[in-house]
Amino acid sequence: MKRIIASACILLLAVGFKGYAQQAELKVVPKVTITPNEKTMHSQWQGKRVAFLGDSMTDTRRIGTTCIYWEYLSELLGIEPFVYGISGDQWNGIYKQALKLNEKKGTDIDAILIFAGTNDYNHGIPIGEFFSETTKQTNFNGEIVTRKYRTPIMNDTTFCGRINKAMSYLKNNYPQQQIVIMTPIHRGYAKFNEKNVQPDENYCNGQGLYIDAYIDALKHAASYWAVPLIDMYSISGLFPLADTQSQYFHNKEMDRLHPNAVGDYRLAKTIQYQLLALPSTFVNTGLKSTVKKVQQ
Repeated sequence: MKRIIASACILLLAVGFKGYAQQAELKVVPKVTITPNEKTMHSQWQGKRVAFLGDSMTDTRRIGTTCIYWEYLSELLGIEPFVYGISGDQWNGIYKQALKLNEKKGTDIDAILIFAGTNDYNHGIPIGEFFSETTKQTNFNGEIVTRKYRTPIMNDTTFCGRINKAMSYLKNNYPQQQIVIMTPIHRGYAKFNEKNVQPDENYCNGQGLYIDAYIDALKHAASYWAVPLIDMYSISGLFPLADTQSQYFHNKEMDRLHPNAVGDYRLAKTIQYQLLALPSTFVNTGLKSTVKKVQQ
């Protein structure tokens, strides 16, 4: 009987130790304390009202982190954030978030930052094309000529079509606001449950495409729609495929997709210095915009 009790105690201790080890591994990473020297509070961004559109990395619920990049930016730059990001959203969701922004704030905003695209890749959304092409007649130096003519494609079924739809709405409804596209960061392995397992970016998606194709499409979109691009994929420094970089992510074994508070701090510092090179807005507070709401 004593042997049975002793064995049971050993088993309980082993299970308890394993549970403790798992808890230690899942230890919550605290927010990084921003020092006064890091703040750039007297820049063109101080006091500016900035809308953030995006997915789980922007969602106010702090998925995988204790402090989101835009919370850090509020401290670093003195901006006033208005957040519409929704976990799981793809670029068709960005259009809906833009509608929500317009419903809640109208044009009472200075800048709009968009951080999305990783879920389009993960769900295998076709890249599609940015334009359809036909021929049209036009006047060239007094002579009627026939030339190729392109029209932006806007739909909810392709990555390019989704970007065009959202950007057309934003450009037409926010002509005086600074609009910035940010590319997704690199993707590591993530397992949230048995039915939600996401391979790392070295695997192509269901379309046979790597995430690079989606990054390139966003760069093309920023060029066409004449908006600045912050290439977080390249300059954030976050590379979850390297084990040493797991310190920046929620969980080394189960979630190298979402940055933790230290990873979000690194994102924020990168964005901070990129934004300092850009005008914060083109809104003239002395003039009322005559642009009416345009539905696209």
